Amino acid sequence: MTPAPSAPRYVFLDVDGTYAHHGEVPPGHERVVRAARANGHRVLLCTGRPKSMLPDRIRAAGFDGIVASAGGYVEVDGEVLRDQRFPADLAAHAIEVLDRHCAAYLLEAPDALYGRPGVDERLGELLDGHFGRGGADGAASPLEILSALQTPDDLAACSFAKITYFGAAIPWPELGAELGDRLGILPSSIAAMGESAGEIYLRGVHKALGIEAVTAHLGVPREDVVAFGDGLNDLEMLEHAGTGVAIEGADPRVLAVADLVVAGPQVEGLVEGFARVGLV
Repeated sequence: MTPAPSAPRYVFLDVDGTYAHHGEVPPGHERVVRAARANGHRVLLCTGRPKSMLPDRIRAAGFDGIVASAGGYVEVDGEVLRDQRFPADLAAHAIEVLDRHCAAYLLEAPDALYGRPGVDERLGELLDGHFGRGGADGAASPLEILSALQTPDDLAACSFAKITYFGAAIPWPELGAELGDRLGILPSSIAAMGESAGEIYLRGVHKALGIEAVTAHLGVPREDVVAFGDGLNDLEMLEHAGTGVAIEGADPRVLAVADLVVAGPQVEGLVEGFARVGLV
């Protein structure tokens, strides 16, 4: 293996499809994260998930911080550096559009998930076999994912950073057009969901902004940043990083901006990836 460089590197790991496979972290991935940190590098999760959807087993290897909600929330060494939420008018508009098109959705905040009463049952049906322990490929159960779910009578009082939705009556491009220019939309990373599912975020908020918050706080040069990702919400962070590493099978736009490409989590691809960039 390539020897670790003397200067510490700052590593940002996407979770789903990169660090974890269907919600499960391969043993080799946990091992190389521990090894990289033992070598003096700093390793952070950098995910579209909110902090409230990062269970202990995802974080078991030990991390130096979290970039969550696709850049909306940033925490380093227990200190919150960034916590951006939807303005009240956009939050109300997004909820109205999703309700009108019969979507099952989660309003994602760092400390909780919010949804309509019964959304857990509907999501369980929609996600069965796609994202559940006891379902296909031994993934994390919908009940575990929804352990932070709250279903208040009035969602207008909820403050949140991002929305994940499933089962909309119209395709995501049409839904995006109704949401307007101030909100962005991406298709779901669960391909089997088709065009009825996706993620809604504040336009202009992305993972690279979260990384910049970390590096500014720590005084880290951009060239010391290494980022690993596979989804369209990883584009900006792979472009921003000194070394961007994509996962095989990622969208061609993601592969095009990467410096390296490694295998996926189903075959413990980060073991090779960490070695190739000199972390272990």
